[in-house]
Amino acid sequence: MHYHSVEESNVTEKAGIREEQGCRLCPRNCGVNREAGKSGVCGQTAVVKAARAALHFWEEPCISGKAGSGTVFFSGCPLHCVFCQNKAIAEGTAGKYISVERLSEIFLELQEKGANNINLVTPGHFVPQIAEALATAKRKGLYLPVVYNTGSYEYRDTLRKMEGLVDIYLPDFKYMDTALGLRYSHAADYSEVAKAAVAEMVRQTGTAVFENGDEDGLMKRGTIVRHLVLPGCAEDSKAVIRYLHETYGDRIYLSIMNQFTPVSGLADYPEINRRVTKQEYEEVVDYALSIGVECGFIQEGETAEESFIPAFDGEGV
Repeated sequence: MHYHSVEESNVTEKAGIREEQGCRLCPRNCGVNREAGKSGVCGQTAVVKAARAALHFWEEPCISGKAGSGTVFFSGCPLHCVFCQNKAIAEGTAGKYISVERLSEIFLELQEKGANNINLVTPGHFVPQIAEALATAKRKGLYLPVVYNTGSYEYRDTLRKMEGLVDIYLPDFKYMDTALGLRYSHAADYSEVAKAAVAEMVRQTGTAVFENGDEDGLMKRGTIVRHLVLPGCAEDSKAVIRYLHETYGDRIYLSIMNQFTPVSGLADYPEINRRVTKQEYEEVVDYALSIGVECGFIQEGETAEESFIPAFDGEGV
């Protein structure tokens, strides 16, 4: 598959699905007419496809809480990272086609199940449909905070379509190094795109707000930027953390993750075909502490387990 990669500044005005130009929702800028049933780089047409809608307990404590996060896993992805843990849905092999009306019903059903929030996982290529479904669900009584959970390969203009509908952004910031973005996500422009995307997220959400003003409680509004430490990439991890801390300080929370799990198909990437060592992870965490990061989450113990990867069996869809 050929992956298009463009500079944010070149086409930011083109974001959105336009019949005459095709899809411009993400920086792949592939121009495919998804409304006509053709699949873009994301692997999806304009019909929503989702693989799971259920309570999820493996997010950050302020997202999952005790009751769980009402998580909808959407099929397809514009990045196709070589180490993706959710390949079944990222490649679109798992999932069920649903209407926008059905999606709005799913949001309300998750609320009825006691979810702490509505968690949209990899939603960028379905933003117009999700925005419509959320607006409908809110008219029918949806009151939970909405979480936008993304790999951050997003246009600012696409994210602006979600303003007023999303309360919490949960983006990744995968790499700072251009070579890593190209090698592992086929996106040499990843860091520049992610910088612009996170800036828009923080603009929308502002400083984090927690239930009853208690940081140990559930987040009601804000941005948590995730960074997954990759094997042998501690220096790049430090660069990511340094940039985020210097740019946003305590306005955002950082989540430094050690759960990298080698998946099948990494034979061509032997340098990351292993788990992150305890020493590598601690080096990154110690660096974050040394530069003054105070608002954040770290993972302890053996978290690189397949239990983090749910069964994409169509539950709740």
